[in-house]
Amino acid sequence: MRKLLLLPALLASAPALAQSCEAWQPPTLTNTRYDEDWSALADPANRNGHWTEHLKYVPLTSDGQVWLSTGGELRARVESFSNNLWGGAAAPADAYLWTRATPYVDLHAGPVRAFVQPIAAYAVGVAPAAGPVDQTRTDLLQGFVEVTAGPVTVRGGRQMLSLGTERLVGTRYGPNVPLAFDGVRSDVAVGKTKVSLFYAQPVQARLGTFDDRSSPTKALWGAYAAGPTLDVYYLGYRNRAASFGGITGREERHSLGLRSHSAAGDWRWNVEGVFQFGRFADQDIRAWTLGSEVSRSFPQAPLKPRATLRFNVISGDRHAGGHTLGTFNALFPKGKYFGELSPIGPTNIINLHPSVILALRDNLSLGVTGMAYWLYTKGDGIYDIPGNLIRGPGGAQSRFIGKEVEASLSWQALPELELSTSLSAFDAGAYLRETGPARTITMVGLEANFRI
Repeated sequence: MRKLLLLPALLASAPALAQSCEAWQPPTLTNTRYDEDWSALADPANRNGHWTEHLKYVPLTSDGQVWLSTGGELRARVESFSNNLWGGAAAPADAYLWTRATPYVDLHAGPVRAFVQPIAAYAVGVAPAAGPVDQTRTDLLQGFVEVTAGPVTVRGGRQMLSLGTERLVGTRYGPNVPLAFDGVRSDVAVGKTKVSLFYAQPVQARLGTFDDRSSPTKALWGAYAAGPTLDVYYLGYRNRAASFGGITGREERHSLGLRSHSAAGDWRWNVEGVFQFGRFADQDIRAWTLGSEVSRSFPQAPLKPRATLRFNVISGDRHAGGHTLGTFNALFPKGKYFGELSPIGPTNIINLHPSVILALRDNLSLGVTGMAYWLYTKGDGIYDIPGNLIRGPGGAQSRFIGKEVEASLSWQALPELELSTSLSAFDAGAYLRETGPARTITMVGLEANFRI
């Protein structure tokens, strides 16, 4: 679970904001820092004296046409596992420290913009060895140039992509090294709808300094139309070295998606369906997913609870080695997909996921979640979030993978500092017991996040 640092709420006492409900509100600080617009601080009426204003709007010319914005994030996270991958991992008992610094500079010169965000990401104690999502040392996370002409914006260079709820294309924010792409993107505003066209290659994080490179085998392209209540999209994907069911070959996959999302009163909902087709080796691809999320808040009740129910069905392959591949490919999904502990990724599963968030205080919240997982088809196995097979079917008779509980506590200690902790446990079900190690995974997470 990731909280957003909501700077406007912490500055609510400012006179300028109190005078009018239409007063400018500073942007919410999110994972996609390039989406923030601080240009309104050029007007002194929108300033209230907070110390970060001197970083968010720095005029470089007397007319204010050239200006820059700066900021960044410092994050330290500790994770401690017991029986990782149900006791089948190379290091089932593991505890490590992730540290990450991501400062940025955002330069504006009329219709031209340049955004640069380096990263310093290090890991201590990862066993048996740190991987590319744990550590990239010092490198370029994002660096792009953007030009705007009327309703059209064109961006080229290294950039993060966040589409919809990040089911298929996300920032991979949860792990230590986020995901970026090298490519070009064009956004066109059509009324209240934004249409994005893009072609990009994912960046492969490496363990050295300034050695991250575009993937030589993978590419992503597509069109995404995001409206106020409805998203429609097409995503194309190519991997010259894909692997499914013990077969390695070229994969070209096309995804057609439809997402409905809205709110009414205290209710919110988000329903998304995706159909995939294409070719892998000598097989036709026919895969799909349907995900739903419905939530209800109770602002007048004690602790102001917000209850959410998620239900996901994600296809798998019914017959290994057949003429049709039914394994769904989530492409580049968000990190920590189902929670802080997410040993299973969004492939070949049925998932039921109720949760509730309680406001213990204005700056302190408690989240409690329960999860249950079943195989969609017994002809396929289970996969991790990147899509790697971690447990084959192995002749298992049961579909029940297991159940998980998780509690997380988040404290906004300062306007810029969030402290959080989580405790998770995944109890193995009959499928895991029939196919290999089946111990209960436990994980404790501790995190400090300073963001300006």
